Amino acid sequence: MREIVLDTETTGLDPNSGDRIVEIGCVELINHIPSGRTYHQYINPERDMPVEAYNVHGLSMDFLMGYPIFSAIADKFLEFIDDGLLIIHNADFDMGFINAELVKLNLKKLNMDRSLDTVRLARQKFPGAPANLDALCRRFNIDNSNRQMHGALLDARLLADVYLELNGGRQTDLVLTGTLAPNDTASSHQKSIIRPPRHHSVSPEDEARHKAFIETLNDALWLKTVFSH
Repeated sequence: MREIVLDTETTGLDPNSGDRIVEIGCVELINHIPSGRTYHQYINPERDMPVEAYNVHGLSMDFLMGYPIFSAIADKFLEFIDDGLLIIHNADFDMGFINAELVKLNLKKLNMDRSLDTVRLARQKFPGAPANLDALCRRFNIDNSNRQMHGALLDARLLADVYLELNGGRQTDLVLTGTLAPNDTASSHQKSIIRPPRHHSVSPEDEARHKAFIETLNDALWLKTVFSH
């Protein structure tokens, strides 16, 4: 099962009013385990950067001017996500921006049913509790000390950990994506200890007690001399 944990940074809150994507970050999961593959891209939005957005992610137009526009990276982005399930914190927001960019290029929009919203998942699991990414990191003891500002790839990495916890917890002890080093051990690789067979016998006292007990029973199986096979 292939899933893509995805996050974007933008120039604002509404793609219909001219706001654009300025950063995309993705983390690939295979069977709920990070594969190590990621996608990260800064994007020139071809417009100014409002101060409110800059204060969130710290990406200035001076910085973004040196990066490609969305049309130049669309194919590689779509190739990376392919048909994987998209894991997104507030899916309506990110999917809305991605689809707005795709529409500008006359490309097919992504269906909402191929996304899973972790905000909704968190609210279902913890009704009434804060469901923002920082609060969920604190709940699950996930280190987010590097998150001084929003960043698409950093937030996607944190969300991947949160998503795995929401699904029952990370199982870092499973050896699934690599091989053991010569000095490493795992329970499945340990040699079995063969113990010598032990002799079991019934004492005369136990036999006498058992015989006395049988005599108190009606139609006891042990007293029958013929057994069907």
